[in-house]
Amino acid sequence: MSAGRPTVRQEAVLRAIRDVIADTGDAPTVREIGQRVGLSSSGSVAYQLGRLEKLGLISRNGRHWRSCRLTG
Repeated sequence: MSAGRPTVRQEAVLRAIRDVIADTGDAPTVREIGQRVGLSSSGSVAYQLGRLEKLGLISRNGRHWRSCRLTG
């Protein structure tokens, strides 16, 4: 994996975030993301979100992932 490029799984997570924001106006929960991308573990989703944050593709306000926003 290149340092600046998301993986296929991370692209799916980004797409899920984008879709939920478009549908509801709010960021999805970790569980909502997991359901959309086929991850049953909230820890796995949180890991992917952390990687996306390190890549600069999402940001969050505070400690909660529900506050995440797309930056790219």
